[in-house]
Amino acid sequence: MDRRHQKTRKAIFSAFSELLIKHSYSQITVQEIIDRADVGRTTFYAHFPTKDDLLREMCEELFEHVFSEEPEAEQTHDFSTAAGNFGAIITHILYHLREHEKTMLILLTCESGELFQRYFHQYFNGLVTDRILSGGERKNTIVPEDLLTEQISASFVNLVRWWLKNGMKQSPEEIAEYFTAMTQPII
Repeated sequence: MDRRHQKTRKAIFSAFSELLIKHSYSQITVQEIIDRADVGRTTFYAHFPTKDDLLREMCEELFEHVFSEEPEAEQTHDFSTAAGNFGAIITHILYHLREHEKTMLILLTCESGELFQRYFHQYFNGLVTDRILSGGERKNTIVPEDLLTEQISASFVNLVRWWLKNGMKQSPEEIAEYFTAMTQPII
């Protein structure tokens, strides 16, 4: 993706995020997004066929970075050396959620929250399958792996919703500890 393309997407994502903070998802129009992003209608539709596609791609971009197998050092945190450590991966995810607190709270609670949660859950399922359940010895062999994956992912999504709803008072490290304490007995 060239720099102009990246700059346009960033402007659209930023405009959409700002609008989500102020308005409900259903009230936001494509016209408001393009006005705030200062891009043309044709440009918007060249990047995103619909507003739902914009939401999906915004989620995917966030999740692809957060769930990356090779994280990079960032201004607010550095998890680049902890690529294989599941606790560090969870903490890294939580740092990003905290950095985008307003947008995440809106995405989790707006009428398209189910769509966001579905994407989030789907990405987390992959993480659980790849990093927790693959290759390791499971204590819990009674529960089918796909059901266990769903349970662990749902637990994390609910934990994140609780954390956001309660003002994110705990650090990402504390929330990662809570998650480990809740899931260790079922794995």
